[in-house]
Amino acid sequence: MTELGPAAWPPAPIRTERLVLREPEARDRMAVIELFASPEVGTYIGGPRRRDELERTVPEVPRRRPGLFVVDLDGAMIGTITFDRRDAERPGHLRPEAGEAELGYMFLPGAWGYGYAAEACAAALDWFADALPGEPVVLCTQTANDRSLRLATKLGFTEADRFEEYGAEQWFGVWSSVKSSD
Repeated sequence: MTELGPAAWPPAPIRTERLVLREPEARDRMAVIELFASPEVGTYIGGPRRRDELERTVPEVPRRRPGLFVVDLDGAMIGTITFDRRDAERPGHLRPEAGEAELGYMFLPGAWGYGYAAEACAAALDWFADALPGEPVVLCTQTANDRSLRLATKLGFTEADRFEEYGAEQWFGVWSSVKSSD
């Protein structure tokens, strides 16, 4: 997994009580289009993308890449979870050289409110902790995004910074699989 380090990619599908985290497949194409075209999903990420543009540009098999999980419920995609390296030019870092692993997630509005995001993100973070032991994970979300802030707290992220980016106040949190021995 070149972007994140030495972890083997793709991992075997990750199974939780209700979900499967897996690589994208051809059957996910319409859900990917719906996810990126959704006004509700786009509220805190710069707005929805145009459906006609997505229908032209999303490939038959949505892009597979290291760090991208499709969240599957009963054989259908309901969201995505990503791990990417945080760009050094962006504000919010733990170390001067930047490049921290950053957790991202997006779920279709019909999947909101059922605990799927918490379940899937917790499983993804467990996988990350095993794949890259001791490496912290960061998360950035708008302070106006109450749902995302609640999820970050529930997952164990703690606030490290706040700053202005994309015309809005951002909350920057950090998670670590290494627990202090207080």
